[in-house]
Amino acid sequence: MQSFTIDTNNFLTEQSVKAFYHQPYTRYKQPGNPDYINHLKNTFNNTSEKNEKKLDDAKQQLYAVLKEDLSKFDRDLTICIVPRSKAENTYSQDQLLFKKVVQELIDELGFQDGSDYIVRHTNTRTTHLALSIHGGGDGDMPYPGITKGTCHIRNVRNKDILLIDDIYTKNVNVAEDCIQALFDKEAKSVTFYAVARTVKKH
Repeated sequence: MQSFTIDTNNFLTEQSVKAFYHQPYTRYKQPGNPDYINHLKNTFNNTSEKNEKKLDDAKQQLYAVLKEDLSKFDRDLTICIVPRSKAENTYSQDQLLFKKVVQELIDELGFQDGSDYIVRHTNTRTTHLALSIHGGGDGDMPYPGITKGTCHIRNVRNKDILLIDDIYTKNVNVAEDCIQALFDKEAKSVTFYAVARTVKKH
């Protein structure tokens, strides 16, 4: 697990925060890239038998990585999850597997459960698809305050939050805005963790 700092900007105005990640994200299907993250997104809700096997394998890989890394954090932290880009009630159960694995480990490792403290109620654009032929669907691209505008946020006041996401990409500002939303809702502190961190293409 490696550390870095998420600096303040137009989305995160409160303060810089300490952040951690397990491995670099280079590009899908590149050697050493954590492709299982992409598989877990199951963006197009593929329900084939072959895809089910892929999802099971991806869940096991994510579980192993998260168990290794989360074991290093203080159990007094309340774990929250950066929500997916669309309203949560629009996803199938097989599209919420990242959240389910995190919830399993919250229970197993004894963290405070805040996995349902941030729930998306209004669609936003899927940023990693926005420039593709798929277009990222409906909703807005990130703007300062988008988390508070499109999510229900509850029960974070005076809590030390460990905010978890699958991939952190600088300048997309989804994580930054979510962190600021937690501060605006009076979280005592926020630490960020992502399974992978996007590295610049050369």
